[in-house]
Amino acid sequence: MPSWKLTSGLFLLSAGALTGLLAAVYVQVQIPDPHDSARRQATVYYWADGSRMVSVGDVNRQDVKLSQVPDSVQGAVIAAENADFYKDSGVSVTGIGRAAVNIVKGEETQGGSTITQQYVKNTYLSQDQTVQRKIKELFLSLKVSNQRPKSEILEGYLNTSWFGRDAYGIQAASYAYYGIPAKDLNPSQGALLAAVLKGAETFDPSLSADNHQRAKDRWSWILDRQVDTGSMSAEERAKYTEFPEPKPPVKPTSQAGQIGYLVDVANKYLKSRTGITGKELASGGYSVHTTFEKDKVLALTKAVEQVRAERLDPKKRSDDEFVQVGAASIRPADGAVVAVYGGSDAIEHFTNNADTSGVPAASAFKPFVYAAALEEELDGGERSAEGASPVPLKPTPARAPMASLNLHSALVASEHTPFVETGKKIGLNKVKEIAVASGLRAESMAKLEPTFSIGTSTPSAVRLAGAYTTFVNQGRATEPYSVSRVERGGVTVNDLGRPKPRRAMSSQAASIVGAALREVSGSIVGPPDGRPAAPSWAAKTGPNDRMNSAWFIGATPDLSTSVAMFRTKPDVPQLLPMQGVGGPDSERGSALPPLIWKAYNAAVPPQPHPADTPQHRP
Repeated sequence: MPSWKLTSGLFLLSAGALTGLLAAVYVQVQIPDPHDSARRQATVYYWADGSRMVSVGDVNRQDVKLSQVPDSVQGAVIAAENADFYKDSGVSVTGIGRAAVNIVKGEETQGGSTITQQYVKNTYLSQDQTVQRKIKELFLSLKVSNQRPKSEILEGYLNTSWFGRDAYGIQAASYAYYGIPAKDLNPSQGALLAAVLKGAETFDPSLSADNHQRAKDRWSWILDRQVDTGSMSAEERAKYTEFPEPKPPVKPTSQAGQIGYLVDVANKYLKSRTGITGKELASGGYSVHTTFEKDKVLALTKAVEQVRAERLDPKKRSDDEFVQVGAASIRPADGAVVAVYGGSDAIEHFTNNADTSGVPAASAFKPFVYAAALEEELDGGERSAEGASPVPLKPTPARAPMASLNLHSALVASEHTPFVETGKKIGLNKVKEIAVASGLRAESMAKLEPTFSIGTSTPSAVRLAGAYTTFVNQGRATEPYSVSRVERGGVTVNDLGRPKPRRAMSSQAASIVGAALREVSGSIVGPPDGRPAAPSWAAKTGPNDRMNSAWFIGATPDLSTSVAMFRTKPDVPQLLPMQGVGGPDSERGSALPPLIWKAYNAAVPPQPHPADTPQHRP
């Protein structure tokens, strides 16, 4: 065993060598020139045929002096991000260590950085999450902290940080959220902007109800934190009890019409499948190849506008005011989203009606109840190359067949009672399971109450169009997708390809429900000129539905298209009644979505199917 003197000597020698090495690295590290924001590349989105759709990512940034930022706003940012900013050395060693460990584990690396470190990253370095970049950030932060006054660092940080809404810096963010220059922000508004620094996709209150609650909680915490850190008195804090609602986001004019909605759908898909963030997309340089087909987007838009112009007259009929339409068209062969209609104009109506929850499906949900009942009744189950059905398919004891409830005719006639009784008998969880397996999101499912079976759930138009492809594809569901490939610098970053199909229900159940849907189809849509008489599978809301929505879903082997109509008024959280929309003969507006589908379907010629994908025609 070595003596304690030898051990101590080796330790001191190692520590000295390490200190010398770190000192040498520190001396050699030079503060580089700041990034040239003017060289920042845009992110380009492409149509399915490879042509350019839109370029997004011009830098929205206006630098301001720190003296133009109210002390209360500075205090909010420091309280939220780095309470010891004016005392620390510019780095958080524990934060760096935690980030390094997370990188090695392949986990999220954000968090733990000081304001100085974030400023260095924003101004001098890339956004790459690597150990090398973190080490460089550490030494640069130490040098910047030693050579630059804290006021200059804070000013630089406020001018380079990402606040969401395509806004870099506090001045652009102040205009984006409140329409005023940063110098006019009050302490409450400043606390909200400090909150979105943690991640606008999670804390911009306009993006979702969950975001709103998170933003409100963090806003309140930041104000309390300012009291704790001494930058605000308790008396001043007591004045701010009302959440400072920001104005709705505004999209750039390049995203007018449907383009902004298409970009929104593509970005959501990218974030969910690749981990690419909104900040990274806004930083530019990406080539996003989408599945959207320009001719179909134009045809769907024209169909909606045509029916609105012919059947709605808000100047003469107050019931026609505040009517909104959302629609989506998906290719059953592979789940590609080829078209959406998100609203009248993405730069005027921000909410994407095609990809938002909140509109009850009503009778359009009943096919999933029918399918769940059939799965419960059928003997045995069915397995496929995609794997076993997520819904147990087991023999059931001998009993009166579910057909005695006459779900086929009840679906065609839009009757409610048989579906409510069926849901009670088989269990609402089974209905929910098969609906989710078919492609509806679990978070859009309503409470499991008796009315659940008649469509109190609120799936988006994209999801409902996708779920109906399960009946086209003999019980196999395919996840809707809107991006096929992402490139950066000419190199493929993510080759997303097609999602793999999965078994959602047996082919027998899909076929039996499909027979009822084809009968619904034949009774609703008349023959367009020179085209098939009707879609092969269809469902709609009807006069018996009393929910504030009108739906039509028409599916063929070529396209599954859903159309939703509803009424919503700004600042009114609940949907408005549909009674009287389109006149007394419109069945609470339910007569209008089939007309939109028919006009769209007539304008879109059948497409050749991929050779490797079997089609299941009736």
